[in-house]
Amino acid sequence: MVAPIASGTVTNPSPLAPRSLKANDPCWCGSGKKFKRCHKVSSHNIAPGRQSPMRSVPPEIGRPPYAESGQPVRRPENPVQSDDVIKRMRVAGRAAAEVLAETGAAVAPGVTTDELDARCHEACIDRGGYPSPLNYSGFPKSLCTSVNEVICHGIPDDRALLDGDIVNLDVTIFLDGVHGDTNATFLVGEVDLPSRRLVEVTRECLDRAIAQVRPGRPFNVIGAAIQEHAEANGFGVVRSFVGHGIGEQFHTDLHVPHYYEPRLTRLIEEGMTFTIEPMITIGAWDHDLWDDGWTAVTVDRQRTAQFEHTLVVTADGCDVLTRI
Repeated sequence: MVAPIASGTVTNPSPLAPRSLKANDPCWCGSGKKFKRCHKVSSHNIAPGRQSPMRSVPPEIGRPPYAESGQPVRRPENPVQSDDVIKRMRVAGRAAAEVLAETGAAVAPGVTTDELDARCHEACIDRGGYPSPLNYSGFPKSLCTSVNEVICHGIPDDRALLDGDIVNLDVTIFLDGVHGDTNATFLVGEVDLPSRRLVEVTRECLDRAIAQVRPGRPFNVIGAAIQEHAEANGFGVVRSFVGHGIGEQFHTDLHVPHYYEPRLTRLIEEGMTFTIEPMITIGAWDHDLWDDGWTAVTVDRQRTAQFEHTLVVTADGCDVLTRI
């Protein structure tokens, strides 16, 4: 689950895709191709479905402080974690990766996002963990399912996935007092070329960003690597949601933008733990919010993809904690 951007942050301009291009118009990205041959995707706007009741967690499972109240209380947490916390986060990160792989294996046309939520919920419990999104600020489900134009925080419901959709599954597990957070975008059946290219480039953006992480470098090298690669391929970078510090709290005060912010000169330090989770768009990068207060969608309703890992900074780089 991504963090909203800190208030007052200035973002850099990025080209927006016009919202009314016709199929035979020149594509907005400047490729010289027709829109229908380049960045146009066959899409149908997502609408809210019916939600099932909030799922229960067995009493013997350890819970984060907000599990009952639904109200997370932010407290100061050192961005440089202790050896004990990092050790526990390695276990939680691997568990999150396993849950994501198990849930993602169920993605197929005809499967509802609620069925994916049930699979994720049980997979967390099977590993002795609590699904971190459940009742976090009142979020009603154990998994975020963001389909097509949904940027993030999509709420699972009875909508069945359709052939040609793409869906992001955002998994976080609370295990032994710490959180592990990861996500990936999955193809549903036969997906058009522009959407497959979007997913591929988004994964590459995350890999390029991770390669920048080492002690002594400013945090803005992360966003610079993402923005450069995304825009070189004709895509946009979402500004309103960012990576975040993570540890014994789901979100700490550390923010990790996915675009270049020249004022972000804070240095990366050994022992820091945080997520990088770029959200990349085919068209416009700004967003609208559904009435549910959670579901963020692109303003032009064009598709978006996301990938995420939780990292710990090491002496000469970083370790990805959410890989199997």
